[in-house]
Amino acid sequence: MTETSARPLRVAMVGHAFMGNTHSHAWRTAPRFFDLPLRPEMAVVVGRDADRAAEAAARLGWAESSTDWREVVARDDIDLVDVCTPGDTHAEIAIAALRAGKHVLCEKPLANTVAEAEEMTAAAEEAHAHGVRAMVGFTYRRVPAVGLARRLVQEGRIGEVRHVRAQYLQDWIADPDVPLSWRLDKSRAGSGALGDIGAHVIDMTQFVTGDRIGEVTGRMETFVKERPYPAGDTAGGLGGGGSSAERGPVTVDDAASFLATFRSGAMGVFEATRFATGRKNAIRIEVNGSLGSLAFDFEDMNVLEYFDAREDAEVAGFRRILVTEPGHPYVGAWWPPGHGLGYEHGFTHQVVDLVEAIAAGGDPAPSFADGLQVQRVLAAVETSSDTRTWQEIPR
Repeated sequence: MTETSARPLRVAMVGHAFMGNTHSHAWRTAPRFFDLPLRPEMAVVVGRDADRAAEAAARLGWAESSTDWREVVARDDIDLVDVCTPGDTHAEIAIAALRAGKHVLCEKPLANTVAEAEEMTAAAEEAHAHGVRAMVGFTYRRVPAVGLARRLVQEGRIGEVRHVRAQYLQDWIADPDVPLSWRLDKSRAGSGALGDIGAHVIDMTQFVTGDRIGEVTGRMETFVKERPYPAGDTAGGLGGGGSSAERGPVTVDDAASFLATFRSGAMGVFEATRFATGRKNAIRIEVNGSLGSLAFDFEDMNVLEYFDAREDAEVAGFRRILVTEPGHPYVGAWWPPGHGLGYEHGFTHQVVDLVEAIAAGGDPAPSFADGLQVQRVLAAVETSSDTRTWQEIPR
């Protein structure tokens, strides 16, 4: 179906900082490279400040701007609400949108608490009966190499999964003078490295293996207890910006690590930190099975490493698969083989999958129920760190 003949899908986006930028790029780009069954229209962007929201609308390609998300959610000319705000507002906005009959895309983690995530999931299930769909934005599962890893596991290429290792390493607050922002405030962010980036590798490993984490034991640590207050607005940034002489408390974790037992019995080791000096956005996953292994590193995101244990030992070794062939997930809509994709493409693929699911009356994934399950893992890690015990994840 051509873009001009498809029925419109009128989108309102709430929040226009880092994630709002990436989502805007995706809404603009998806219909220009993929033949979508619905035509996304970037109707309105919502922000707290009228001038900045208007500037964002002009810069990012939204038809208009607003400072009142409640009024926008209630509008008859809006079909979908994209929630790109800090975690403390996810539940209120998403639930209101679902009850108003709007499809919802909500950034991860789904909420700040399990209770909020349960409310959101219940609202999504109720709305589902009326044809309304909801999805949580775990974008990295839509990197082509990650999709290929899942496919190879499903095909049995590595046999029975025995080990899962996952790291998400950043360093943007390793400097103790990086100023406070909402991401370092538990009341707004819910948690620190654990929820912000650890949630991604929890989702990615469960997506690749097709398995769920059943039990965890972990530790969380805050290395820098106080930081300077920002001199100006740093609402959307990752680090940077000026700071004042006065300091305030950091109320989230700087780093988290945990052991996990998957429901299949596979063993998992997870690490998420914002203090891995020199690592800007390293996401590393390795899965070892009875017949082989897979390894992925986002800092080389167009490559998947595959080891086949059935090969002769004399010639066996990890094989670098350049995931740029038309038969690889999503790649056929883009460039010739060998021409790599980037960070932003995962967000475009997210829009594609969501629009196609809505048009087909299907169920987009990951669902709010999937987001709730990740939230329960996060909560279990936090409880484990506080109590120094193993914690089971409710089914």
